[in-house]
Amino acid sequence: MGLFTLQEARAELDRLRPVLEQIVELRADMVELSAALVPGGEPTTLGGLPERKGVEARLNELMTVVQESGAELKGMAPLLIDFPADLDGAPVLLCWLEGEAELAWYHRPDLGIAGRRRL
Repeated sequence: MGLFTLQEARAELDRLRPVLEQIVELRADMVELSAALVPGGEPTTLGGLPERKGVEARLNELMTVVQESGAELKGMAPLLIDFPADLDGAPVLLCWLEGEAELAWYHRPDLGIAGRRRL
């Protein structure tokens, strides 16, 4: 995949939002199902091992959708999505963190999220 412009990355983030919302919901289900399956775990109405495997499979499908868009899924809890881009001739990653209303941050590829700056 190539580089995103800021406009393209924002449009792709908007397109991915329903997928990302599903990932957040399924992530919570996965945690609850996993906790119920450990010895002495609190039972859940979500089901058991078959349901956990189903949630895991669906999560993998959704993560693939994100990766196939050209975006990079860097974190699951919280969700962290990077879009490879070029800013003033320098390679950067446009960076979105779960809970942020818009794509408004970037960082150098070698610095990671700790090096985030506002666009």
